[in-house]
Amino acid sequence: MSAGYKDRKYLCIVSDILEHPEFLKLKDIPHHGMDRYDHSLRVSYYSYRIAKMLHLDYEETARGALLHDFFFEENENIDKKERAEILVNHPKFALENANKYFTLSEKEQDMILTHMFPVAPMVPKYLESWIVDLVDDIVSVYEKGFSLRRELSAAMSFLLVISMNALR
Repeated sequence: MSAGYKDRKYLCIVSDILEHPEFLKLKDIPHHGMDRYDHSLRVSYYSYRIAKMLHLDYEETARGALLHDFFFEENENIDKKERAEILVNHPKFALENANKYFTLSEKEQDMILTHMFPVAPMVPKYLESWIVDLVDDIVSVYEKGFSLRRELSAAMSFLLVISMNALR
């Protein structure tokens, strides 16, 4: 776990989820050039921090946000039609999985179901759900940018090696 997530209160709130064998499977699923486990952890931690700062229900926010992408379908190496279908429907899959393994409040369920607003048409009912939706958007843009930067760097290194070999 990253050093940024060493907030003991946060870890106490989500430890049962982070240690659950089914949730750990998310480490093997690519997501935004990383893995779905780390993405979910990042969204959860920052949502928790914002909710806590705003004196909202930070415990439910931490848990609901952590489970927002708790689904196992891979969406990295598939065609555009399948990717669009997963994009719209994955909140339902995540909620089904979360309900299978954890007891969720109405607010946590709302966070999971509405985190793709407006792409998926369910409007968040709670301020905490809006936080998860917005943090997920911001984190996703960051992760995709980080992944793209890493790919560009690798491509530039490759081109540099080819150019140097061609000059010999």
